[in-house]
Amino acid sequence: MSKLEDLAERVERLILRHGELQRSAALTEQQLVAMTAERDSLKSRLGAARSRIDALLQRLPADGQVPAAGGPGEQQGAT
Repeated sequence: MSKLEDLAERVERLILRHGELQRSAALTEQQLVAMTAERDSLKSRLGAARSRIDALLQRLPADGQVPAAGGPGEQQGAT
């Protein structure tokens, strides 16, 4: 083969490789967008869960105090 034919073949391979890399980069970008959205969703869910836990912790008695008998959720003994 002549040098010109070798060069043309190499250029064709480079063009093909460039196209492959462009498709790969586009796919990676799509995956990044999807993962970013999923991360944001998970952060939001985590924040909501933390808020619910904080609200539940606020309802707990302080310093191990026991709620008064007959409060909500307690069973009354049969007499």
